[in-house]
Amino acid sequence: MPLYLRLLGWLVLSWVSLTGCITLKGKDVSLATRFADSPQPPPPDYANPDHWAALPTRSDNADRYPTYVAADQQSIAAADVFYIYPTLYSYKPTLPNQWNADVKDAYLNRQIDELAILNQASIFNGSGKVYAPRYRQAHLYAYKTPYANDSIQAFALAYEDVKTAFQYYLDHFNQGRPILIAAHSQGTNHATRLVKEFFDGQPLQKQLIAAYLVGIPTAPDAFITIRPCQQADDTGCFVSWCTYAEGYYPPNYAEKLQKAACINPVNWQIDPTLAASAEHQGSVLWKFKPSKPHRFSTRIEGGMVWITKPKIPFGFLLKVKNWHQGDYNLFYFNVRQNAQKRTQSYLNQTQK
Repeated sequence: MPLYLRLLGWLVLSWVSLTGCITLKGKDVSLATRFADSPQPPPPDYANPDHWAALPTRSDNADRYPTYVAADQQSIAAADVFYIYPTLYSYKPTLPNQWNADVKDAYLNRQIDELAILNQASIFNGSGKVYAPRYRQAHLYAYKTPYANDSIQAFALAYEDVKTAFQYYLDHFNQGRPILIAAHSQGTNHATRLVKEFFDGQPLQKQLIAAYLVGIPTAPDAFITIRPCQQADDTGCFVSWCTYAEGYYPPNYAEKLQKAACINPVNWQIDPTLAASAEHQGSVLWKFKPSKPHRFSTRIEGGMVWITKPKIPFGFLLKVKNWHQGDYNLFYFNVRQNAQKRTQSYLNQTQK
């Protein structure tokens, strides 16, 4: 095959393979046992650095940046970021536990570090010190099982780890610093619960810069006192979006998405105002390669963000309708800049 065709194929594959959430491997796996019959893996010990996927005191993939610019600001950051990664436990279990992952699963930890931490958590290293706990995440099947109680128990176990990790973070690391919450997919399920329990109407709310609750439809009234952000520099609020191809309505649109809180992660507006491609600052693609900016335009439709087909050679070959895997990667540099802007806005307000 001629070199130019191989390069074009790689370019299209890079856009198809935006990796922010589950891998395609194992997407149709069903668990053979019920939750009650599956042994639970041992709980993490958050005094052990190995039970964190990212810590600001060591070198990890949350420190990286997809250009030659040395942009990691964690050593001088005035804020913290608590990041909760999405579902990557989607393959056929190889350990006795099935419904919840073991934090000592070496294969899964590589996936978390090389995909979620690299492609998502690294966005925020220009805004704060990044903390990302490993947790016994629920298997992807927990979203699809016909046994509702099994699903509830699997997610509850996962959340208990997230809650324990966050309390450990507060007790040992935070020291009263402002906090960004960032999450995707299953991580957003847990982050929403965490914000309700620790921030919503609680003393800690005054430390909340913003919560990035991405990839899961989140109702505008999900919290009692914390409202959706209205513009790019709002603080003490939450942002949420789910990304789809322009013109596509997913099967759950009317049920979950139509009335979900949604902000455009390019122009940071909550109305259908078009964000032209000129406002798109660039994506991060397969193998952490940055794209050129201005590849697509975006607008809000109902509770979704619609994107046009990326302007790349042979872009017409892209048949992706659900861009869930790229909820962060697609807007990497816009989100990075926004997190910095909200953090500075918070610091300006509190320093007056």
